Amino acid sequence: MELNEHTNTLAGELGVITEDHPYDGEIRFLQFGEGNFLRGFVDQMIDVANRSGVMSGKVAIVQPIRRGMTAKLEAQGCVYSVLLQGKENGEAVRKRQVVSSVAKAFSPYDDYQTYENLAKLESLRFIVSNTTEAGIAFDANDRLDMEPPESYPGKLTKLLYTRYTHFSGNMDRGLVILPVELIEKNGATLLRCVKQYCDLWKLPKAFAEWLDRACIFCDTLVDRIITGYPAAHAEELFAEFGCRDEMMVTGEPFALWVIQSDRCEEVRRLLPLDRAGLHVVFTDNLTPYRERKVRVLNGAHTACVLGAYLAGENIVRGLMQDKLLRAFMERAVRTEIVPTVKLPREEVEQFAASVFERFENPFIDHKLLDISLNSVSKWRARVLPSVKDYVAQTGRLPAMLTFSFAALLAFYTPAQTEDGRNYGVRGEDRYEIRDGAAELAFFAENAGLETRVFVEKAAACEAFWGEDLTKVSGFAAAVTQALDAIRKEGIRTAMSRILEA
Repeated sequence: MELNEHTNTLAGELGVITEDHPYDGEIRFLQFGEGNFLRGFVDQMIDVANRSGVMSGKVAIVQPIRRGMTAKLEAQGCVYSVLLQGKENGEAVRKRQVVSSVAKAFSPYDDYQTYENLAKLESLRFIVSNTTEAGIAFDANDRLDMEPPESYPGKLTKLLYTRYTHFSGNMDRGLVILPVELIEKNGATLLRCVKQYCDLWKLPKAFAEWLDRACIFCDTLVDRIITGYPAAHAEELFAEFGCRDEMMVTGEPFALWVIQSDRCEEVRRLLPLDRAGLHVVFTDNLTPYRERKVRVLNGAHTACVLGAYLAGENIVRGLMQDKLLRAFMERAVRTEIVPTVKLPREEVEQFAASVFERFENPFIDHKLLDISLNSVSKWRARVLPSVKDYVAQTGRLPAMLTFSFAALLAFYTPAQTEDGRNYGVRGEDRYEIRDGAAELAFFAENAGLETRVFVEKAAACEAFWGEDLTKVSGFAAAVTQALDAIRKEGIRTAMSRILEA
């Protein structure tokens, strides 16, 4: 089927989808980024809200870098489908949604006038972005006369200044800024960059005041696994759906968007996504939600996948299907992590249950070795806070999380070192231990020491953990016992003993 046929087919489907839920289609969202995540998360949510009738608006997508996919998206009328596959309430689900929320997609490098005109739209209300973690950064080489500036904050500053000038500083023409880049305090960081450009470009003080009073820079937290374009199954999906869709996005059903602002009720009124049944939380403090995600979801991964790999599993779903490994994860999460999260216990337990369902997703093969990347810093950020809080609450060490430190040391013990790379061995398989140069050098130098000495040196390494963990009462001794058992009896036997204790 040719591309124009494909577009017509999708357009025909859209006529059915939107027939009973018309909306005016004014552009209310300007989106920096055309990648899979924004199209499978933000634009999909906007489409759901449009269809439900709780809001009405379209998205204009700006390509934030010189190379991108906006031309490809435009070629099929900015219409594409999102295929959500996973588990909900214990059942496998598969949902296809044709997304019609995008009005246009373009590159400001090729069409700067359209970019400038969008800044002057009365209907515009929101800026959304996902320019990668490195995208929110100040570039002193950006200039106000560039069309456009190179950096995302530079582009945004010029757009906001254009809007401010066009509307003569009208306080009712400010915008809500919603970055979803995966950095802490993404909104505050973006505003700080914009203010740097105000200083660099010597923009009026009244503009800086307009930014503070008329605009709302939100910090956000997003959570959905987007697996992107289904290249391996594309042809069979095209045949199933009756049209080619080169911009199809696949992902899991679960989605959470936490939006923080000291004006959160105002943002909620303007962006009523939660009224469409979407899992969107408006709050003046997203820290507990970030802590919940990092400790429960990410912490479960980091505490369990290294031991699970050594135990013979290769993907997360396999871990969940293994009786021993699942019991270890459930004990770690339910009894040692969940009690440390500063949200209502029932809410955290429900989130943990949803995490287990996500880990069981029959449509995603999430490799344990991929998750193992940089496990030293991950253990510090994702697991250590739960260990410390558990000790503070109970006066005891959390057995599963303490064992996870021993499993990390076992996984990081190299059998071979070649060209600065460390390799561990699992049975007849060799795997690469992937981490920073300092971490690899430490384990290459010390992992061969007697177990107690190795553990004490590793636990005392403040550069890795931010503190000396030998000062945590009983920690080094418990890790030594666990690592000794792993080395002598094997990971499965050692894990079983911990569970039975």
